[in-house]
Amino acid sequence: MPIPIFYDLLQDVNLQQATTRIGDLNTIAMLTFHIHYYIAGILQVFEGGTLDIRDKFSFDMPDLTEESQWEEMKQKLWEDAEKFSYHIENMTKEQLHGVFVDEKYGNFLRNIDAMIEHSYYHMGQIVLLKKMLV
Repeated sequence: MPIPIFYDLLQDVNLQQATTRIGDLNTIAMLTFHIHYYIAGILQVFEGGTLDIRDKFSFDMPDLTEESQWEEMKQKLWEDAEKFSYHIENMTKEQLHGVFVDEKYGNFLRNIDAMIEHSYYHMGQIVLLKKMLV
């Protein structure tokens, strides 16, 4: 089951809406890609991998030309957000306060908090964009 907040926000958005640019604002698709980029990057660390995400690549979304590509992007976000949540639910207090990759990045809890705040910030932008598209 997808994380309801991401699902509820995006499930009714089609490709045309997702890729419609309003002025110089990011599109819904770009913001969705951006949120997922960070969730996937942190999830990779949760699963024992390396931290490979870089801010400069966080908006490097491939062109979306087919509805199926947009649906796949949403589905991947929903799946990875669910995995992300699962890992957090199963972390011990010691893990939450443990070093996240390198001491300069703080602990796991700090990075989880930042991811939540970051996601909500961009989800608010998506809500506003959806209202502007109506």
